[in-house]
Amino acid sequence: DLDVLLAFYDYPAEHWVHLRTTNPIESTFATVRHRTRVTKGPGSRAAGLAMAFKLIEAAQARWRAVNAPHLVALVRAGAVFEAGQLVERPTTTPVNQAA
Repeated sequence: DLDVLLAFYDYPAEHWVHLRTTNPIESTFATVRHRTRVTKGPGSRAAGLAMAFKLIEAAQARWRAVNAPHLVALVRAGAVFEAGQLVERPTTTPVNQAA
């Protein structure tokens, strides 16, 4: 499991602080969880979804922005990073095959 544990090294060093978080999903829904406990439940499924949506929408104004947002496009495009640094892909020449 060492490669899974150290997978954040495959991303830009600027993004490591975001990737090392303990539980980003739990942090996102903490506001919703706290509110539903205070109100003793949403009442109906539709009301619960509406309440969760509005609470998360309001909470996103306080979320921390991603460091180096210009690198997100590279990560999504499949760029290779080693130890947090971008690895330039070598240009390869096509191999001629004998017919």
